[in-house]
Amino acid sequence: MIWTTWRQFRGQALVGVIGLALIAAYFLYLGFDIRDSYDNYRAQCASLADCGPQLSQFSADYENTLLYLAALLGLIPGLLGMFWGAPLVARELEAGTQRLVWSQSVTRRHWLAVKLALVGLASIVVAGAASLLLTWAASPVDQVADNRFSTILFGARNIAPIAYAAFAFVLGTIIGLMVRRTVPAMALTILAFVVFQFLVPNVIRPHFLPAEHLTKPMTVQAINQARSLGSITGAPVVKGLTVPDAWVTDVSELLTKTGEPLDEGIFNECFTNAPETGTAEGPYGDTAVCLAKHDVHVEIAYQPTSRYWSFQWLESAFYLVLAGLLAGFGFWRLQRRPS
Repeated sequence: MIWTTWRQFRGQALVGVIGLALIAAYFLYLGFDIRDSYDNYRAQCASLADCGPQLSQFSADYENTLLYLAALLGLIPGLLGMFWGAPLVARELEAGTQRLVWSQSVTRRHWLAVKLALVGLASIVVAGAASLLLTWAASPVDQVADNRFSTILFGARNIAPIAYAAFAFVLGTIIGLMVRRTVPAMALTILAFVVFQFLVPNVIRPHFLPAEHLTKPMTVQAINQARSLGSITGAPVVKGLTVPDAWVTDVSELLTKTGEPLDEGIFNECFTNAPETGTAEGPYGDTAVCLAKHDVHVEIAYQPTSRYWSFQWLESAFYLVLAGLLAGFGFWRLQRRPS
C-alpha cells in the first residue's frame, strides 16, 4: 500500500522538491544579503549614541519584501491542501480505482491511513522547511522591527505553518472524500482554508490567553499617535494605537471620565469643524486639541510580546486538533459509506 501510494504521488512529490529547492535558494540568498546589510548599518552607527535611525532604515529596506514573502508563504499550506489533499481520495473515488485496492487484503481505513500519513508528512515537510528558511532569513529584521504578532508575519514564521499545512492537507482530503469530485473539492478546499485563515487571527487568536488591560488617557499627543480616527458609521473610535512590547487586540471607543462613550455629535463636530487654535501640530491638528478638551480615554486590551511562543504553540495545537478531528471523521465516514 505504501509503494502504491508513493507511485501515485511521486509526480507531485517531484514538483514539491523542485519548488522547495527554488525557495531554499532564494531564502538563503536573501538571508545572507540581510545579514550583510545589518552588519553595514551597525558599522555606520558604531560611533553614534543613538543607532535608532539607522536600524529603522535597515528594517524599512526589507519590510515590503518580507511582507510579500510572508503572504506568499501563507498560501503554501492552502495550495498543498488544494493540489495534494483534495485529489488524494476524490480522484480515486471519481475513477472508481479504490475498489481494486479494497478487493485485496487492504482495509478501507488502512488505505486512508497510509495516504494521510505519507502525503501528509510530505506536506508538513515542505511547509515546515519553507517556514524555517524564511524565519532564519528574516530574523535580523524581525528583531529590529519587533512586530512578530503581525497577522501575516505570525502565520509565516516558526512552527505555525507546519500546523497549517497538516490542517489544510487533511481538510482537502476529507472534502474530497465528501464531494467525490476532484475539481470541486480543490475549489472548496482553498476557499475553506482562506476562511479559516481570516477567522482564526482576527476572532480566535486574541482569546487563546486572557488579555491584559490598561487605560490610556487620550491627550493631544496620544491622539496624534493614532493611525486613524472615526469610522464609516461615525462612531468615536481610534485605530492604530500601540503599547510598547505588546500586541494590541482591542481598543474601546473614546470614553468620557464617567466611562460612557463620547457622544457621536461631539466627536463629529471636533472631527469636521474643530475650533482653530493656530498652534496645533500633528496629523490631526485642531481635531486632537478639541477631543482632548473633553477629557477622553480608551480601554486597551493587549497581549505582551513575551507570550509569542505560547501563542505559536497554542495556535499550532488548535490546528492540529482540528486536523485530528477531521481525520477521525474521515475514517468514520469511509467505514459507514464506502461506495
